[in-house]
Amino acid sequence: MRHPLIIFSHCPVCGNDGFSDNDVKSRRCPHCGFVYYLNPSGATVAFILNDKGELLVERRKNPPAQGTFDLPGGFADMGETAEEGIAREVFEETGLRVTKARYLFSLPNQYLYSGMTIPTLDLFFCCEVASTAELRAGDDAAECLWVPLHELSPQLFGLRSISQGVERFLREHAANQEKP
Repeated sequence: MRHPLIIFSHCPVCGNDGFSDNDVKSRRCPHCGFVYYLNPSGATVAFILNDKGELLVERRKNPPAQGTFDLPGGFADMGETAEEGIAREVFEETGLRVTKARYLFSLPNQYLYSGMTIPTLDLFFCCEVASTAELRAGDDAAECLWVPLHELSPQLFGLRSISQGVERFLREHAANQEKP
């Protein structure tokens, strides 16, 4: 497999045009010795249930997977925690204010952005919100809707890790409901 950074031909430190594969995870400049590791970017995903037990789902406004189902979330910004990132993303995309974010699990992913495949580590949270009254689609969401869990199909979610995350969430939620 070619390294995702193959599109970068020049060292970002000294500008040398010999920036090349160092190992499976990095590129190295032979001129100044700079080594760049392409580690995954942190991304956050929210599971938000309303009082009826319905899951908040968005329809993607933009590529990739435009028009398919998604969950609120996005990339964490520099200097913010994953919990701060998920609260910000939920607010930007839905207008809802997160009051509690409980970490559930993570999944590795690859996200196509501006023609480059970005490795991500998607962190899934179960989030509580102050109120659902202010729900509105914003930022990357074309629309927001509440879907009963029994009507959800992971295949309707266009991003691989989100589909896998929804499948896992539904499986674990069902297992928890069966416990006495």
